[in-house]
Amino acid sequence: MQDLTDSDARQQQIDMLRESAADFVKRNTDMTQLRERRGTLPGYDPAHLQRMAELGWLGILIPEEHGGLGLGLAEMAVVVQELGKGLMADPMVPAAFAARVLLHGAHDGLKARLLPLLVNASLRPCAAWQEGVGGMDLSALQTRVESDGADLVLTGSKRFVAGAAGADGFVVSARGAGGSGLYWVKAEASGVTLSHEWRADGTPSGVLQLDKVRVSPADVLTPAGPQGLMALERALDETLVMASAEMLGVIEAALRMALNYMRTRIQFGKPIGSFQALQHKATDLYVQQELVRAVLQDATRQLDAGGSAVERARLASRCKARGSDAGLRVTREAIQLHGAIGFTDEYDAGLYLKRALVLAAWLGNGSVHRRRFAAL
Repeated sequence: MQDLTDSDARQQQIDMLRESAADFVKRNTDMTQLRERRGTLPGYDPAHLQRMAELGWLGILIPEEHGGLGLGLAEMAVVVQELGKGLMADPMVPAAFAARVLLHGAHDGLKARLLPLLVNASLRPCAAWQEGVGGMDLSALQTRVESDGADLVLTGSKRFVAGAAGADGFVVSARGAGGSGLYWVKAEASGVTLSHEWRADGTPSGVLQLDKVRVSPADVLTPAGPQGLMALERALDETLVMASAEMLGVIEAALRMALNYMRTRIQFGKPIGSFQALQHKATDLYVQQELVRAVLQDATRQLDAGGSAVERARLASRCKARGSDAGLRVTREAIQLHGAIGFTDEYDAGLYLKRALVLAAWLGNGSVHRRRFAAL
């Protein structure tokens, strides 16, 4: 009976978070401003991020001892899903990614110093680990770390750093003589250079150059060793699930837009939604949406319950592969259901397709994760 009560209480909490996020999106979504932000830094509205912090969302996955709410992926997923409907999840997901790397790391002092600042948005970190296109091999590192007296020195480059614009620091992976490790690098540190590439939806992706950047022992999250990237691996799997939750929100919004259009667009004296061929197409897209919802719910439930690293990776890759493929299919066909108007930049359907293109590729597309799943 106690378990049922706890389960009901958690579900009530999840429902409240969903309602709060839905209300936030309803009040703050502005597609005109979103279009104006394309190709500009930081690529999101800082006022929205501050409001998310005030609502406690940045602390959902951070333990209470560090000022957070100490909740799980299920709670985070519903918030990100609703934000995805309004194309407002950046930069919350990249910040959560970095927070989880910090949390799973080995340096308790660094966690105590940084995580409380992340909760109130006074610190904006992001994870910098990828160096090339494609692949999920975390250990494929060219970035080097070497000892220099009491300090360490980092040299190398990172690409595809989501949330880099406006970031205060980076969790950087690097390889040393004893193995790979994770290091906290301040954005203003000497030798750090940040540039940007522009993604399909007009948001920036960071390119981080590290030229003999000094790191003190106090900023070593996990020292170089055989298990030095375990924190990154675990946080990456959790972030794959969060990215899938955002994709589900994008899918829901795009499909709802298409269905509303089918109910109102008149052709041959009838709403086009009455045509059987289009009904079949819409049904297929709805099935894709619900498949993503099912694997997302399964992944959040099982990852919150714990389990082995292999099982966690399988769940995360299954979720990301399904979400990536479905997101691209639903948003593309939603445009087709609109006809010519769907291809215009002034119509919002294209914004959801472009976001789906970014989310499908970020952290590995469907093909990458099907290969990873098979290998596991």
